[in-house]
Amino acid sequence: MRGLRVRAVAGAVVAVVVCGGTAVAVDGPGAPGPEADLAYHGAASMAGGLVDVRFTPRNHGPAAVPDATVRLQWSEPLVNEQTLPAGCARSAERVVLCRVGALAADGVGERVAMRVRLRGAPSEVLLEIDTVWNGGTVDRNRENDRQRVLVLDSGDEYYF
Repeated sequence: MRGLRVRAVAGAVVAVVVCGGTAVAVDGPGAPGPEADLAYHGAASMAGGLVDVRFTPRNHGPAAVPDATVRLQWSEPLVNEQTLPAGCARSAERVVLCRVGALAADGVGERVAMRVRLRGAPSEVLLEIDTVWNGGTVDRNRENDRQRVLVLDSGDEYYF
């Protein structure tokens, strides 16, 4: 990514990302486009540096989402070798991106489940989940697609 420019256009915030010489506009709150409401609910647990995460994406509508991608970010780095589910890829030392695909209005997507290993054996990790791509729809309720979960190395499940 070469640069990020943020502009106010008719009261809306639009970020323009320049990647490889191509400018791509990313809609912000108040931007035109169909409205959808993405949410992620699931659970996470950790034991001995292994974190199990499972969640189900949901679109509360009113419009369908043609494609969506979710980011999972850990406060501790992941080991280099990871086995991730189909549609998921490592994008940074602490970040995994997962394509959740199209979601019908008032529809539920396929469950995503993964196990990652953290470097060392931390006693806790903060897991943050949020939408990074929603297919051009506008989500005015960002509270339910941004989750923060403190997971203790106890084997207990923590729900979000």
